[in-house]
Amino acid sequence: MSDTQIRTGGMADPVAAAEGFAEEVAARAAEIEANRFLPQDIARRFAEAGLYRLCVPAAYGGREAHPSVLFETVERLARADGSAAWCVFIGATSGLVAGFLAPEEAQAVFGDPLTITAGVFAPRGKAVHAVEKGVSGYRVNGCWQWGSGSRNAHYISGGCMILGPDGKPEMAAEGIPQNRMMMFDAKDVTLLDTWDVSGLCGTGSTDFEVSDLFVPAKRAVSLVSDKPLARPLYCFPTFGLLGIGIAAVALGLARGSIDTLVELAGGKTPQGSSKPLALRAKAQLDVSQAEALTRSARAWLLETVNAAYAAAEKNGEMTVAHRRDIRLATTHAVQSAARAVDLMYTLAGGSSVYRGSPLQRQFRDVHVATQHMMVSDATYELTGRLLLGVPTNTAML
Repeated sequence: MSDTQIRTGGMADPVAAAEGFAEEVAARAAEIEANRFLPQDIARRFAEAGLYRLCVPAAYGGREAHPSVLFETVERLARADGSAAWCVFIGATSGLVAGFLAPEEAQAVFGDPLTITAGVFAPRGKAVHAVEKGVSGYRVNGCWQWGSGSRNAHYISGGCMILGPDGKPEMAAEGIPQNRMMMFDAKDVTLLDTWDVSGLCGTGSTDFEVSDLFVPAKRAVSLVSDKPLARPLYCFPTFGLLGIGIAAVALGLARGSIDTLVELAGGKTPQGSSKPLALRAKAQLDVSQAEALTRSARAWLLETVNAAYAAAEKNGEMTVAHRRDIRLATTHAVQSAARAVDLMYTLAGGSSVYRGSPLQRQFRDVHVATQHMMVSDATYELTGRLLLGVPTNTAML
């Protein structure tokens, strides 16, 4: 059995599957962007290849893959198209919920290998305790942003703050308001046409809402307080895995932009110059810097991921230091990738602004990725406090 098969539970290599999709996805990038969400035929074939099941437990037919496999799969797709890669990472990390559900409920939702899930962890909804037909649950109201992949999904989750009878938030043992991910049937969710944006246009990351919806307690989980399956993958903090997915998209975009520039440089002679771009010192300098930014950020991220997974395998948990380093490495990777893309976009000159150049889309896509809260500058403040030994609430790390 190959190393990759070991990391993916013995199943076929998802990185190879992503490689197999790359040419078609790149050819259809303009279509994906114009569509504003991933075409259903592509989403279905991603599902058939198991790309959305990378984080679903093996007990329910999922891949339960090493996080480095999630990273490499998403990264490879992002070299071809950032939107397609983003949808896969969201669908895959949404599958983490399966590790927190009761076995019979997880099997009911994820037993179908073609199930696609999406979701937003931010607690933008409000839920109150309710009982309906003898079933305990919650009445939920809410509107969420960044519903990536929701138009392809069978189930959509939204984070909710749990309110007590007095209307005030219930508190979790960790000293933060009690939040639960509510899993909704897609038919019960209203998708709002709000995704008119500068980049990652094809992700369908539209707002969505539910109104006075009853959700059984068995489909409401806390990703902070509840205990997931005792498996290494589920020792990873949800927010850390989200960051890994964002970094994979960003680094894939950076690699794609370098590839695009290198291909262009041999045949492009800048206006007012007699030398091809590849022979200019500025091009050589910037390509080298972009390469170093991308490869060093990638190497450190994978180092931290592998170290954390090894600790989870050995000890059944990872330390705060591991969680800190994952968040820091992912944020650093996204910002390094954006800098690399900027260098390539600028170096290409006027060529990069045309719709026919992947560089214009890579530039727009990476700068939408940098806006995600999981990789914002606030991460540096959080991780800096920990590095300096300042008392810090790490429940959301």
